Amino acid sequence: MHADATVLDVDRVSRRFGGLLAVDGVSLSVAGGDRLAVIGPNGAGKTTLFRLIAGELRPTAGSVSLFGRDVTRAPAHRRARMGLSRTFQVSNLFPALTVEENVRLAAYGRDRRRWRFWWPLSRRDEESRRGAELLARAGLDRRRGARVAELSHGEQRQLEIAMALATGPDLLLLDEPFAGLSAAERPVLGELIRSLPDGLAILLIEHDIGLALSLCHRVLCLDRGRPVASGTPDEMRADERVHAAFLGQRM
Repeated sequence: MHADATVLDVDRVSRRFGGLLAVDGVSLSVAGGDRLAVIGPNGAGKTTLFRLIAGELRPTAGSVSLFGRDVTRAPAHRRARMGLSRTFQVSNLFPALTVEENVRLAAYGRDRRRWRFWWPLSRRDEESRRGAELLARAGLDRRRGARVAELSHGEQRQLEIAMALATGPDLLLLDEPFAGLSAAERPVLGELIRSLPDGLAILLIEHDIGLALSLCHRVLCLDRGRPVASGTPDEMRADERVHAAFLGQRM
């Protein structure tokens, strides 16, 4: 995919839950290699917006396009097959399996040949090499045989990113990846996110403004479901509307 090709286009999307308008007329565009952070205080509509993009919810109004195709009414699994992958605020792993087994399962999930009973040995060797590369990138190569239940919270976050990469995405959604991490774990995960392939488009939700501004090229600020400001990290640091939305939180 060309670096300047549009990966995601969200056009005036809204989502209503009864009398609550959780997302109100949000538009954004992400190109290949882009890193866009969506920030905002609690209740700003960030996670609802992610769920609309991922296909877990349908918008009340507006449209969502992936790779130039309208997917507004397409389910999550179809969007995943098109090249979208995401992580969650709450870990979505298999705790009784090993680290390596979790990565392999993630890779199988997108492979159209997963229902075949017989697999050539060369294919299994290829998957083993790919899994080893992903775990090394995530800093988990020495933990590949450990059960997920034995990992620290930070290591589980690293594994989630490795599993997301195993599907070969062109667009990666990261939903508050730093939530619940210790001060020692945050820099490790930050470096992992910075090291992700340049051509991979990333859309990041993060409540910690300083982290979001340090990781992304562009930033969109939501407040009460509405976009209030967008721009570069430096522009957002100087924007009084952003300061007002966070009521003085350090930026």
